[in-house]
Amino acid sequence: MARIAPLAHANAQGRPKQLLDAVRGSLGVTPNMTLTMARSTVLEGYLGLSGALSKGSIGAADAERIALAVAEYNACGYCLSAHTYLATSAVHLPNGEIQAARRFASSDPRAAAVLAFAAAVLQTRGGVADSDIDTARVAGLSDTELSEIVGHVAVNVLTNYFNRAFEVDVDFPVVQPALHAA
Repeated sequence: MARIAPLAHANAQGRPKQLLDAVRGSLGVTPNMTLTMARSTVLEGYLGLSGALSKGSIGAADAERIALAVAEYNACGYCLSAHTYLATSAVHLPNGEIQAARRFASSDPRAAAVLAFAAAVLQTRGGVADSDIDTARVAGLSDTELSEIVGHVAVNVLTNYFNRAFEVDVDFPVVQPALHAA
């Protein structure tokens, strides 16, 4: 049971209503996470950063791979469920790639480099080594891409922590993190 009740979209007013309408317009639905975030300015911050990142140099497939890996690492069932759904329906990642991404891996060398750097950022809490940056550059990642990978990790840590802290009810087909799988 959620620790904070989601804001009913019909009861939203002002800026939260505008933001929720934009979410519904973009996704066709208003997920429980955004309805819960709408009780504070967190929704605007989340949408601002994720919106900016969606226009960046990291494509949607790699963004979903990062989201899957971070959700698995942080054992966030809500985000793992949401991003498995999006990876399947929106960016059409094959199941094998979805499963690999959950382990910071990919059969695609560029995606593997993206995930390796994301893993380094997450596992060191940003304290990456020079060798992590050098390895990513040798793999062909630009400084712009490296910067945006940090942004993708950060926005996903935000949503993972938010959903775990408030036990937001999953409104996607449920996928359990391996840590919690029965």
